[in-house]
Amino acid sequence: MSEVASASELTGRATALDADDPLARFLELFVESPDVVSYLDGNSLGRPLRRTAEDVRLFAEEEWGSRLIRGWDERWLDEPLLLGDRLGAACLGAAPGQTVVADSTTVNLYKLIRAAIELAGRDRTEIVADTDNFPTDRYLVEGIAAERGLTVRWIDADPLTGVTTAQAAEAITEQTAVVVLSHVAYRSGYIADARAVTGLAHRAGALVVWDLCHSAGAVPVELDAWGADFAAGCTYKYLNGGPGSPAFAYVAARHQAALRQPVQGWLGRRDAFEMGPGYEPADGIRRFISGTPPIFAMLPLRGMLSLVEEAGISAIREKSIALTEFAIAAHRELLEPLGVTLASPEDASVRGGHVTLEHPAFRELTQRLWDRGVIPDFRAPQGLRLGLSPLSTSFGETLRGIEAVREELVGTDLPRVI
Repeated sequence: MSEVASASELTGRATALDADDPLARFLELFVESPDVVSYLDGNSLGRPLRRTAEDVRLFAEEEWGSRLIRGWDERWLDEPLLLGDRLGAACLGAAPGQTVVADSTTVNLYKLIRAAIELAGRDRTEIVADTDNFPTDRYLVEGIAAERGLTVRWIDADPLTGVTTAQAAEAITEQTAVVVLSHVAYRSGYIADARAVTGLAHRAGALVVWDLCHSAGAVPVELDAWGADFAAGCTYKYLNGGPGSPAFAYVAARHQAALRQPVQGWLGRRDAFEMGPGYEPADGIRRFISGTPPIFAMLPLRGMLSLVEEAGISAIREKSIALTEFAIAAHRELLEPLGVTLASPEDASVRGGHVTLEHPAFRELTQRLWDRGVIPDFRAPQGLRLGLSPLSTSFGETLRGIEAVREELVGTDLPRVI
């Protein structure tokens, strides 16, 4: 097939897919930047909703401006729990009372890992983690192990396959206190078998903390059905909460009474406004809150959860698969002949919401792509991630981005792998 025919066929296919997309009506609900041709970084920072500006205005004038400090008693103190329950139902497969929106992913992971180690008992001396997990997860594990005098058993994960069940089975022992893994690998998009790994850990008497940063809002999660212990994740990727929006934490109901979270702040106390001596943890998931929740920063998440609830996570996942399948097909036609390789699973059942491509020229090309309004992101040493957020990304936009990558590769003097 000629280059012209191939491009024409892909354009026709993108047009047809967009015309048949049952979620296409959501595209117009997001802010579009006039200088952006193709936004392929929704797995790092989601686009804002058009309604968010009005939501902020109304909040400033009515909830905050009118009610002032009365807002805490009337609504805001419960907002982390209300949003947590909505998030749990819409995206996480979690029954009410187990999810809270608060803090950052790093802080939540720290609290969960430390709490899990305490619950596991002093006779367990190891943490299991993998070498290809997101840096925050690895740094936290290293720091906590040093604090507690524990050993880290590292799973040497293949970036193309992620942590396999067999690797987890080999690493988890009777000395394991907690296993810390990502459900969807941040580099390749590989989906771990969370149910199987959780079962392995439990049979060994260990607990599991799941990082859901690249899952929530794009890949269905079934925390209760998995028998999960703990989970944390951010809200600024597929949940479009905005830069630095608060993260979430899940603590299974069966663990909450025994949970001793390590950052004992005033708002996690049984009677926070008593301001009394000593820390008595609140009942339920509220005890996991440490400090004053960032109510203002939760506004975009409120709006985005309404969209997720309307669309349904199953339909979102169906479009996510279709987008990544189309991106891989376009890669085969336009980029593979130039030496670009696929660094994500080909099997859609174990591939999350983004596709990673590799080429030695990608580090230098990324800024040129950004300059022309095509925005993927780069992951060292030579990976280009295409983050395709289902509710805000069209097939045509995906193709425009991949065509621009081809144009930059064809025009570059950098070495190519042929």
